[in-house]
Amino acid sequence: MSEQFDREEFDRLAAEFRYVITDMICRAGSGHLGGALSLVEIVISLYWRIMRYDPTNPKWPDRDRLVMSKGHAGPVLYMALAYRGFFPKATLKTMNEDGTMLPSHVDRIRTPGIDMTAGSLGQGLSAACGIAYAGRLDGANHDVYCIIGDGESNEGQVWEAAMTAAHRRLGKVLAIVDNNGLQIDGFVKDVKGVEPLADKWSSFGWDVRVVDGHDFGSLLPVLESVKEKPLVDVPTMVIARTVKGKGVSIFENQAKYHGVAPSDDELARALQELGAA
Repeated sequence: MSEQFDREEFDRLAAEFRYVITDMICRAGSGHLGGALSLVEIVISLYWRIMRYDPTNPKWPDRDRLVMSKGHAGPVLYMALAYRGFFPKATLKTMNEDGTMLPSHVDRIRTPGIDMTAGSLGQGLSAACGIAYAGRLDGANHDVYCIIGDGESNEGQVWEAAMTAAHRRLGKVLAIVDNNGLQIDGFVKDVKGVEPLADKWSSFGWDVRVVDGHDFGSLLPVLESVKEKPLVDVPTMVIARTVKGKGVSIFENQAKYHGVAPSDDELARALQELGAA
């Protein structure tokens, strides 16, 4: 499903996403703010220009799949699903409430449009490989997107999946690293450095692209070229350089906002800044 690219309109939409996500997490009193804000342009690009799906039929067999391996970034995915018509926008106000269909981490049983439940980090890419391999066996033609974190890339299972995708020649696997440089305990380079990411993924047999994850003008051409790539039996990794907490100066590059809702004062300041943007 794609729409004509209007840079001004897409930037306006990204600002609206950040405003609502910040308000939504503060309203809930819990949630993972930093990693949701860093993915805004990536998720908008996928759901407005790249992926194939049908909101009226979330289980449509020919749809492209998205595995949000860093499942705590659910709020940004919920935004896309609500805005694209999978469920009413008013449902966003219920995130993390008892009985909600929008839990803190994405859940395929509770939420229309979620293709894989996530919680424990490191597992999503393995699931994406399994979905892609099953699709091959079924003669399907859907792509499988997987979003992982750079901190999550400390997990050994990520690299087992990387070997599997290359060995099985799973060209339908299109992974994206949210390379914001932070994880729950601090900067990735201090906790357990993962650089040079591009060289590592390339050495594992992947087609690697590096892009500014907040610039639609750079991000969209890369994702579109991946969709049409000639290397049909080679998995692709897009390393998206991003900023954790992007869009709000007090949140940007701050590890403490990994999984903590802002205070009322911080919310007021953030919404004022986002509203002005």
